[in-house]
Amino acid sequence: MNPVAAAWSYALANQHALAAGAGRHLGLSAAALGVAALLCIPLGVWTARHRAGATIIGVVTALRSVPSLAVLALMLPLLGLGFAPALVALVLLAIPPILINTDIGYRSVDRAAIEAAVGMGMRPAQVLRRVETPLAAPVIVTGLRTAAVEVIASATLAAFIGGGGLGDLIVGGLENDNGGELLLGAACVALLALAAEALFSGLGRLLSAPSLREQT
Repeated sequence: MNPVAAAWSYALANQHALAAGAGRHLGLSAAALGVAALLCIPLGVWTARHRAGATIIGVVTALRSVPSLAVLALMLPLLGLGFAPALVALVLLAIPPILINTDIGYRSVDRAAIEAAVGMGMRPAQVLRRVETPLAAPVIVTGLRTAAVEVIASATLAAFIGGGGLGDLIVGGLENDNGGELLLGAACVALLALAAEALFSGLGRLLSAPSLREQT
């Protein structure tokens, strides 16, 4: 049977399992991205303002070279099987792009804009909220976009530690020599990654538009 036809046939015969796997995959990815953003955006603001921040960014940059499967394997003896170890591993994978881009975004804010805001009597918190954050936002969103695509792709490996998701289809297809199941799982992951890419790209363009209008 044609692989595409086999994938379609498998999807029709296993709609509930497919929906459950996609929902778990999306939930796991969204949770990891949300936790990483909550940790890294405030930390990125701090690293952009302190000399020690360069050391932290250097360490995080080096951690990007660690393979996704190695991070997941590390969680296995520490947290066992299931959703929790997969979530922790994916958070660790999402941290570098978000933290690095947040640091770059705030460091690249024009000092003249900050000085003008201070001259208008704004307090530091107001400068951060009303001047620095809007200017840094497009760069931060780029980091979120990169992290989202990496997390969605890497979440397929969570199947190896009982994390569930669409990776179960890929692993099942390999174990059962079922090309339709394998192709369906891979195609769904690719579609989720493309959707995340489109979502964050659109958000980045939306946030960049005010800055472009100000320059023209």
